[in-house]
Order: sequence, then C-alpha cells, then structure tokens
Amino acid sequence: VITLESSGVTTITANGVSFDMVFVDGGSFTMGCVDGRDNNVYLDCASSESPSHQVTLTNGYYIGKFPVTQALWVAIMDTNPSYFPGDLNRPVERVSWDDIVNYFIPALNALTGRTFRLPTEAEWEFAARGGNDSDGFIFSGGNIIGDVAWYTTNSGSTTQAVGGKDPNELGLFDMSGNVYEWVSDWWSSTAYAGRESGVTDPTGPATGSLRVIRGGSWNSYARGCRVSYRSGGTPDNRNNNLLGFRLVLSL
Repeated sequence: VITLESSGVTTITANGVSFDMVFVDGGSFTMGCVDGRDNNVYLDCASSESPSHQVTLTNGYYIGKFPVTQALWVAIMDTNPSYFPGDLNRPVERVSWDDIVNYFIPALNALTGRTFRLPTEAEWEFAARGGNDSDGFIFSGGNIIGDVAWYTTNSGSTTQAVGGKDPNELGLFDMSGNVYEWVSDWWSSTAYAGRESGVTDPTGPATGSLRVIRGGSWNSYARGCRVSYRSGGTPDNRNNNLLGFRLVLSL
C-alpha cells in the first residue's frame, strides 16, 4: 500500500511498469496568455487564450512526471496503438479521449485501487507553468524551446523517449512538445470569457463537441508549444499520432 503525502514524488507500479507522480501544491496563478510574459515578436497570443485571469486551485494533486508511455499503456491494455512504436519509453499516441477515460483509466484504477483521472485544463496549465515555483517561462521549463521540447525543428518528425529534455520547475518533463495532451475540459474558444474577476477550481464548459488538448507536439511550431496555447480535438479520434495524455491523482 502506498500512502500519498502532500509533497515529493510517488512511484506507482502497475503490472510491472513503474511510473512517477509529482506533487503539485494548490495555489493561485494567472491563466491564459499575457503580453510580454507568454509571447514575444514571433509568438502571438491567440484569442482563445484571453482574457488572462486569476485562477485558484484549492487542493494539491499529483500529476505524471511524464506523459503516459507506451510501456504503461501496453501493461494495462495489452495493445500498443502508437504510430511510432519501437521504444516503449516514447509517449503513447493515437489514443482517443474516450479510450483513455472509458477504458484505460478504469482498468488502471481497478488494478491499483487508486482514482486516476485526466487533469483539468487549469491543473494542467498550473503544473506546466511550474506551480507555485513558476519562473514565468513561455514554454514549460524555459524560454528556449530547444532546451525543453521536442518540436518540429528538432524532433526528426517523430515522438521521442520521455525525459530527454530539461524539466520544468516542478521536475515535470515534456509538457511542451513531444505529444499534445488530452485534458478533461470541454473545448470552447471563449471558455475564458467572464472570468476577469477570477475563478476557483474551474472545470470548463458544461458541454461541447471537442475536448481540450494542451502542450504542443513533435510536429508543432514554437507557438503551439507555449504553456498558454490551447486547442481542441474530437473525443473519439484515435487516429492522431500527435495526441497523448498525462495522469492526475487527487490526494
């Protein structure tokens, strides 16, 4: 039995595959794109990233040190859907939101006795920014994208093994680049409208046709790898080799 504590890193093993979860303490941050902080002359804010607003996360949580790897997916599902197999330490991709939420996570929870889930969009961005230790970088872990991300210029047109670039302030890897990551929220280009006075523990729109994806991929330009960049995908799409995910575990 593993006891979760409100600090540090917890290692969990499922069917012989171990993975690390990093604790993120609750706190407040400015979510969305801020001129002069999240962009520069070639990385413009998008309208869907505005208005920037104060978000408070009242509870701490654990988030995956890495995106879910092919090794963990195979250990739980006994299949590998990835377009780029060969190295099981690469992130799994070509997995739909529906597959993750309806099959993978329930199977993992049954095996471990835990309650894993996808992060909310706010939890994802807070962690990507470095949580309460944030240094205000454009990308997760730095302002020089090649130091922290596999993206279109350096990826070789493929995913790469997780953990090959520098981590962010919390010790999280690959939150910019490598694979986009599904989160739990429904997508809306105007999701931030009306939040100017601040929000607590937001979970996004009540309904929608797309789910939010975050972080950029091996095929993204630098703009799409910014911590504030957001987009959406159809939740049943399992044919996209840009899309993976990262787990969250509540205390």
